[in-house]
Amino acid sequence: MKEAGKEHVVEKEGLQGNVGKQGGKLLKGAAVLGGAAILSKLLGTLQKIPLQNVAGDTAFGIYNAVYPLYILILFAATAGFPVAVSKFVAERVIHGDHRGAKRIVRVSAAVLLSTGIVLFLLLYLGAGEIARWIGISQTESAIRSVSFALLLSPLLAVLRGYFQGYQNMLPTAVSQVIEQLIRVITMVALLLYMVALAYDSEWIAAGATFGSVTGAAAGLLVMGMYWRKAMKGERQQRAQGASGRSALASTELTSWQWAKRITAYAIPVCLGAIVVPLLTLVDTFTMPRLLEAAQGSEGEAMRQFGLYNRGLPLIQLVVMIASSMSAVLVPAMAEAKARGQVEVIRFRAEMAVRLSWLIGLGASFGLAFAAVPINVMLYKSDEASWTMAVLAFTALFSTLNAVSASVLQGAGAISTPAKALLVAIVLKALGNVVFMPRWGIDGAALSAVIAYAAAAGLNLVQLRRCTGARFALRPYAVSPALGVGLMGGCLAALQLLAMPAVAAWHVPERLCASAIALVCVVGGAAVYGLALLRSGSISREELRLMPELDRKLAPVLAKLWPAKTAVGPRNRS
Repeated sequence: MKEAGKEHVVEKEGLQGNVGKQGGKLLKGAAVLGGAAILSKLLGTLQKIPLQNVAGDTAFGIYNAVYPLYILILFAATAGFPVAVSKFVAERVIHGDHRGAKRIVRVSAAVLLSTGIVLFLLLYLGAGEIARWIGISQTESAIRSVSFALLLSPLLAVLRGYFQGYQNMLPTAVSQVIEQLIRVITMVALLLYMVALAYDSEWIAAGATFGSVTGAAAGLLVMGMYWRKAMKGERQQRAQGASGRSALASTELTSWQWAKRITAYAIPVCLGAIVVPLLTLVDTFTMPRLLEAAQGSEGEAMRQFGLYNRGLPLIQLVVMIASSMSAVLVPAMAEAKARGQVEVIRFRAEMAVRLSWLIGLGASFGLAFAAVPINVMLYKSDEASWTMAVLAFTALFSTLNAVSASVLQGAGAISTPAKALLVAIVLKALGNVVFMPRWGIDGAALSAVIAYAAAAGLNLVQLRRCTGARFALRPYAVSPALGVGLMGGCLAALQLLAMPAVAAWHVPERLCASAIALVCVVGGAAVYGLALLRSGSISREELRLMPELDRKLAPVLAKLWPAKTAVGPRNRS
């Protein structure tokens, strides 16, 4: 117990070790970006539900076939440039060379706009050929629709990188939220308009993907306003003679040399960023063909593909919430490594993996147990509920993969997560080919679970080598089994008792399912969480590392288990 207290002190000192204005500014910027990312991802995830509800599974399937392709191309073209621009801008700013910082923006904008125009032409003019590669001709209009976003997104990426170079994360955060909000509004507005005018599924999906264009335009408008304000402030400073330090000339490099330097730095980041979209894109280029071969109809193939994608928004939501700790993990691990704090690195790695395992495990089993009422609540029917239940377990392994990748990046093993995901891509493609002819979309769900489990497993093996982290059986299997068992029993009993009772009152099926689903989510989470605390899977010492959560749970714990509130229920020595 004494050792556990000592580790808590070491951890607390490590977490609060950043001093000075620079460190505070970085942490504040990370918090702003993290909050904006969560909000924008939440909007992006939940927007798919009204699309399926209003337009049906066929349009939903077309959208989910095209959008990953756009994300892949966008990431491949632009993902590394905000990082590269922010790096070189920050270097110029340190030397007081604000003119050089703006020059970097101009050069980067020229490079990315040229790339965006080329990719737009390839996507727009080659939409028919890409649709043939996918195997579904109905995707052609949606591909052309989303291609226009490539004319706007590159400049948006450059401007975000510029402000990040000044460690001003607010413009990026605001533009991300506005971009996603306008995207959702456009999609819903066009969706309602086109359904009212009886457009077919192909054009409805094209209208949904056009939201990416208006969203990018709105984000660019916001960034333009921040740019104009920054330039106005800089002119006022020059006019008042308050610029301070003399700027160092950045004419040592020509524009062409700067372009090569920025591109060389950005390309590796872009290549790393496209691995995740590639994993999603595997389904786009394999599932429609396999489904059409089995179903004998293009329309039915896209409907089945839409059914398969029903569970993905909820899984993405779970992963997003659980992996929100990644924004803190990377700098925290990097800081501990720079200080040579081996024990702190090990402790943080173990804690992060265990928490992500516990969150992912509970979410996966909870979604699986409540798949039928959740399916009816969100999508009006219980079709593909078994697929949703199987796919729910990707939440566990996706969460583990995301968090372990962040820990590895903080520990310096940057390439390992990308390599693990490449293995997952191969396994997903092979799994689709092997399992789908036998089990259809259920086979695709099984191959997804296997692929993400393999990626997470490879990350954990490397994590153990890099940090010395130990993963004992009891905190990962024995103790959580109690929580999962209790939660499963409660959810099963609730559904068995509630459905006939509510049906006897002649409540509409969807309203009934919605009430049961919401009670399942809240009740299941409460039962599982209390079981974890009672069994010692999460100690009080670890809970104190999350002050807000600890403050809310402390009174409850004090009433339930008075003897276990003063110290952690489990010795970590």
